[in-house]
Amino acid sequence: MSMLWLALATFAIGTEAFVIAGLLPAISADLHISAAAAGQLVTAYSLAYALGSPVLAVLFHNVDRRTVLALALSCFILSNLLAVIAPGFPLLMFSRILMALSAGLCTPTAIGVAVAIAPPERRGRAVSLVTSGLTIATVIGVPLGTIVGSQIAWRATFVLVAGLGAIALGGVLWRLPSGLPRQTASFAERLAVARHPGVLIALATTTLWAIGGLTVFTYLAIPLQGIGLSAAEISGALLGFGSAAAIGNIAGGLLADRLGPAPTSAAALAGMAIALILLSAVLKEVDGDVTRYLVLLPIFGWAVCGWCFFPAQAAAIIRIEPQAATVALSLNSSFMYFGFAIGGALGGIVLSTSSPSDLGWVGGLSVGSALAVLMLSGRRARLKPA
Repeated sequence: MSMLWLALATFAIGTEAFVIAGLLPAISADLHISAAAAGQLVTAYSLAYALGSPVLAVLFHNVDRRTVLALALSCFILSNLLAVIAPGFPLLMFSRILMALSAGLCTPTAIGVAVAIAPPERRGRAVSLVTSGLTIATVIGVPLGTIVGSQIAWRATFVLVAGLGAIALGGVLWRLPSGLPRQTASFAERLAVARHPGVLIALATTTLWAIGGLTVFTYLAIPLQGIGLSAAEISGALLGFGSAAAIGNIAGGLLADRLGPAPTSAAALAGMAIALILLSAVLKEVDGDVTRYLVLLPIFGWAVCGWCFFPAQAAAIIRIEPQAATVALSLNSSFMYFGFAIGGALGGIVLSTSSPSDLGWVGGLSVGSALAVLMLSGRRARLKPA
């Protein structure tokens, strides 16, 4: 039962992290700022998560895990409520940074707690259950939050997320035992793992993948709105994206076990790069009502392939550094959010200097670069003498 409350916490966090893509047009219109400026809410969030998560993990390493989760969720709830009352962009940006810091403390702690309270033979499933909250958020939370934002007001979405966080907080305080193990890797231990050549290559690949995805996803509502999709239809497109992402996440784990992490990652990156390029091609070259339907195909393919990469990459990282898998995966998560931050900023530059229909070209190029890094590292490993 404790795992379900932890999963609800990650569901609330995942909903808040990704729903901003569906709210971007409403936020920019209400606050009288450009879509590119509003998109920096994603950059600030992702950068704060990437930098803050490892720092906070070390600072709170000797605090009871239930207390840490309660503190993180309380801060998450309050920061969402702060977004509700924010009169302008600066305070909204500040609230997003607070959300990111609390999320960066909560999510790794929840995963660590899942490992601590589960029997050894069920730890993998326990981690999968907790992290499934993030995946389910893309399927249910983001479309739901977008619908609430479009039908009521974008601020109402933050009320919804705060409510989910409050329920999770109540469950953690009610069901989670105190006195759980508090082991957390030090900065020196994290740096030692990061220096491993294989881990460095994996982190670079993850960063480029994340840049490519968020360059487009952050601003996806803008080109969809441009081809005539209503707010409800954009929510439907995001629902399709989330459903495809869930399919890709499951497929990635299965294929990594059967074919191996490297071939699965390579195929996923190739498929994602092609889908993003096709997205821009459809937006630019196809005219008429058919565009609103045809554009869904590359979006679906992008989601399947993009999220097929993630579990395969995690499996590859575990193989590289099996004795420090938790630390390596934590680093991978931080670099993923670092890539998200760059993607949000890069997408804003594309919008400011070019057209929303050009986002796919840039995202596809970044993902293609991730594929090139992966292929070159594999070739170098094969040529290296035994």
